[in-house]
Amino acid sequence: MKLLLFSDIHSDTRVASNLVERSEDVDVVVGAGDYCIARRGLDQIIRALRKIKKPTVLVPGNSESEKELDDVCLSWENATVLHGRQVEIDGTLFYGIGGGIPVTPFGSWSYDFSEDEASELLRDCPAGAVLVSHSPPKGALDLSSDGRRLGSEAVRDVIKNKKPILVVCGHIHGGAGQIDRIGQTTIINAGPRGVVWDL
Repeated sequence: MKLLLFSDIHSDTRVASNLVERSEDVDVVVGAGDYCIARRGLDQIIRALRKIKKPTVLVPGNSESEKELDDVCLSWENATVLHGRQVEIDGTLFYGIGGGIPVTPFGSWSYDFSEDEASELLRDCPAGAVLVSHSPPKGALDLSSDGRRLGSEAVRDVIKNKKPILVVCGHIHGGAGQIDRIGQTTIINAGPRGVVWDL
């Protein structure tokens, strides 16, 4: 299964058009959140992405809520929004969790979760799935521009316990396009340029 992975496009319609074009050559598209900017412009960017005809798995970032993403994706028949739930596509399980984890310093507009809330949302993640998480795990692809580790302990714990085959994340822009591992699990901070990955 060939995947096109992306995150953090933040309302850039040129980037969205490029992803639509590249999606023609893959089996499944995976979006790891932050499609718009601070809860504004979600309709327009999803309208651009809706031209993707392949099965598409999306999680909300911290820039849009699950409900907002669900609402704008109602007419996108190929898209599935995941947040604390899973979908099976051609025999592969995808499980998703969105939002900023842990809670960001950005204020009330940011769609965030505590580590405890995230652990609860991740409780039903099946072993060996593709985990799509807006936030990276603590200690992998989570280094901020000022050298702090901003990833999620809950995401790291589910990687250690459930051993997903792949983790797709975003959120930390400095890690965009980079690949890391925790144990046998590959972790990709997809970024706006996107990464094609053979599963």
